[in-house]
Amino acid sequence: MTGKERAIVEKTAEFVKEVLINAESGHDWWHVYRVYKTAVLIAEKENADIFTVSLGALLHDIADAKFHNGDEEKAPARARKFLTETGVDKDITEKVIEIIRYVSFKNRDEAAAHFSKELAAVQDADRIDALGAIGIARTFNYGGYKNRAIYDPAIKPSPHQTKEEYKKSSAPTINHFYEKLLLLKDMMNTETGKKLAEGRHKYMEEFLERFFKEWEGEL
Repeated sequence: MTGKERAIVEKTAEFVKEVLINAESGHDWWHVYRVYKTAVLIAEKENADIFTVSLGALLHDIADAKFHNGDEEKAPARARKFLTETGVDKDITEKVIEIIRYVSFKNRDEAAAHFSKELAAVQDADRIDALGAIGIARTFNYGGYKNRAIYDPAIKPSPHQTKEEYKKSSAPTINHFYEKLLLLKDMMNTETGKKLAEGRHKYMEEFLERFFKEWEGEL
């Protein structure tokens, strides 16, 4: 990146920190920071544009729809305003907006038509942060935030939900592993993402095995 681009990335990071200062801790600045660091790593390995990836990763959760009454236009609008006022090139801005629109798991069916190396890097990084120890912590934190049951044997997971079913779900937190998290490893776009996902996926499988044993009082 050029010196000017690095300065814009730093300004973007400060903007995101300020906006997300009171965010739910699974979708706060530190989530964004982890996604940013991983996305840049993937971009370097996969020859994606680092500047675009950096901005896309930093802004990808600037107004997550699930915390804004399902409004999926709020994040693109807020990001566009910031990038325009910051003087980011129009073409780069449009690429960043594409990342914000299609990075989410719930938009996976639409994302394929908007594929780019940059979207792939940020999407993989966001999915990786939903895996492993961090992913488990974030999942239960959000479940607590929404006052959901940890587990209910009578409520079975529904792993092939439509976008609307996924958005409306209020199932127990354990179900989320089967409805999303355990599916992510095989949804990675890049070779780098696939490698990073392997160990985290295995850790979640081991966690669930122990969880169900403890649920039945076996350990």
